[in-house]
Amino acid sequence: MFYSPMAIRELVSRLLEEDVGYGDITTLAIVPPQARAHGQIFAKEPLVLAGLAVAKEVFHLVDSTIEFAPMVSDGAHLNPGGVLAQVRGSACALLTAERVALNLLQRLSGVATVTQRYVDAVQHTKARIVDTRKTTPGLRLLEKYAVRVGGGHNHRFGLGDGVLIKDNHIAIAGGVATAIQQARHAVSHLQKIEIEVEDFAQLHAALTAGADAILLDNMSPEQTREAVHLVRSRPRGDEILLESSGGITLQTVRSYAEAGVDLISVGALTHSAPAVDISLEMTAET
Repeated sequence: MFYSPMAIRELVSRLLEEDVGYGDITTLAIVPPQARAHGQIFAKEPLVLAGLAVAKEVFHLVDSTIEFAPMVSDGAHLNPGGVLAQVRGSACALLTAERVALNLLQRLSGVATVTQRYVDAVQHTKARIVDTRKTTPGLRLLEKYAVRVGGGHNHRFGLGDGVLIKDNHIAIAGGVATAIQQARHAVSHLQKIEIEVEDFAQLHAALTAGADAILLDNMSPEQTREAVHLVRSRPRGDEILLESSGGITLQTVRSYAEAGVDLISVGALTHSAPAVDISLEMTAET
């Protein structure tokens, strides 16, 4: 994992506070404090697993004595009935932690599963599948981790990670060339400049102004192929990173990859990935 354990602990604490609030009144009313239980967390549909360590943190923040034993690792492909982990400890603590742990596992595994489908769809091309900043508020770090588990790659984590000039930047700056010139003047010479273009006029302007990377936004596969040929036929055109984005689906992603782009960014990896079905079944210990 590439995230800070301290950051994950803080995030999980907030999620538990949201769910538990003033206490789990149902469990407190029904389950004796001394009761113990064990259980299995398992898949109920095919999935790519992500988030085991985060789920473990949920259980341990509720009760540090809970035993959490992973049966597989993140990135594992599971079929219905496949066991992710076994848990054992205070029945009250297990019941209190259950929903937050499952929510995170279902969400992150959903992102990893969808990402894997996109990655599989572009096999044997040079294109990489990358994510976007269209993430669930508060969960970006984890969702981008899940993209990597699914075989994808990360784009920017935040606005400070790189220069990406988009349509509204261009509109306010007064044009593609002006936006690139202003960015070049303002940032370090080590910083690459990427710009989003929507048509061939903007593409020519970006090339003339010396963009390091160009995002071809909402172009068809045919337009993308033409744009790639135009860029690659220029002197040092192979050094310019080309990215496709905008409404690309599992049905169309292969055609964009075969058009020759380096990156294909897909917001749906995070903003539209459905949660997968994961369950925890517990048994009381006598």
